[in-house]
Amino acid sequence: MTGNLGQSVRGAALRKLVLDTALERFSRDGYFNTSIHDIRRQAGVSIGSIYHHFGNKEALAKALYDDLLQRMDAGLAGVMERERDCRARCDGIIAFMFRAAAEDPQTLRFVLEARHREFLPEEPPVCSSQPFQRMRECIEQGIRNGEVRPMEVPVAATAAFGGAIRLLHLHLDGVLERPLPHYLSETQDTAWRAIAMAPADRP
Repeated sequence: MTGNLGQSVRGAALRKLVLDTALERFSRDGYFNTSIHDIRRQAGVSIGSIYHHFGNKEALAKALYDDLLQRMDAGLAGVMERERDCRARCDGIIAFMFRAAAEDPQTLRFVLEARHREFLPEEPPVCSSQPFQRMRECIEQGIRNGEVRPMEVPVAATAAFGGAIRLLHLHLDGVLERPLPHYLSETQDTAWRAIAMAPADRP
């Protein structure tokens, strides 16, 4: 039993090492300019261990994509569980994305900027993934509760989060004049004003 547990721990550590290395290489050099041998050399592992855990480069990219989306979704799920009203949830989602971009820009770059459909053709668009569905769920609940003006959900979700996502791109491209957190409160306020039900119109 102890031996199996040790192997499991070592396997999990190797898998994380390979995924972290793949994220760095894919983010820096691009998927097509990175080979399994590049990842093997940088991670310091055997080619056999990579194929054992992932199969091939496309499967490795899918495992990385799924892992990053799961992490992002867990963060957004935490916001949805902690907060109850739509304004607090919208603010929390934007704050989470800003914090993730500041603390882990490679992850956000891969999720938001990599052209996943080119190397993962069977995957749906990233805007259909679970984290973005949570953003949609936040808006849908806000409309049902009378906090958000009645409108098409895609329009409301774009108004609420599209500006924040654009700022994330500008941050990742290094063109913002100030650190990303400087723009947080104004981004949150602008997003909410775009979708909020006027107090006089609330039920």
